[in-house]
Amino acid sequence: MKKIIAVLTVASALLLSGCSQVGVAASLGSTKITQATVQKSIDDILAERKNVDTAGMTLDAGQDLNRGQLRFHLMAALLKDVAADGKMVVTKAEIDARRETILGQVGGKNALPKALVGAGIAADDLDAYLELIIISEKLSAAAVAAGIPEANTGSEIQKLIIAKAESLKVTVNPRYGTWDPSLGDVVAAKSAGSATSASPTPAP
Repeated sequence: MKKIIAVLTVASALLLSGCSQVGVAASLGSTKITQATVQKSIDDILAERKNVDTAGMTLDAGQDLNRGQLRFHLMAALLKDVAADGKMVVTKAEIDARRETILGQVGGKNALPKALVGAGIAADDLDAYLELIIISEKLSAAAVAAGIPEANTGSEIQKLIIAKAESLKVTVNPRYGTWDPSLGDVVAAKSAGSATSASPTPAP
């Protein structure tokens, strides 16, 4: 009887979470962001910290790191959908060109790992981050062309994200936090548990 009650309790918790599928970190429409995807970014970041001098860096750890990486993957999916609505496309050539620009800004290829660690970006996620930057720039340019003051483009993009999230009914696994529909962001939840047992690597 105790085993049956335990199973029912777990099932109820999953249903209440809004992300009832096992292994799902967040969902938006038919798109599922898996815990494995988020965990890979977390693991990569923690591994990459071991290879650079992190002294003086302010690095996310624990729930902040978990939530930050889920936020990235969720925002990537939302912004891509917003861009698709506006028939905006980011080409590989644009991403490659932006990567070269970034390399120039950080001091070359050898300096890139440390820059990525400081920014909290997994190396394998760099191109996806660059794509988001380019999408944001294109959305900003479109907003300005439509008569919106440049200073207000950020808030206009956020409105698009919030509207897209509402239409796709975004849900977040509570172990990462909760989705705040008014902010269009993943925020901390008192009931959120740990998504990973990994701890940040201390500065050498």
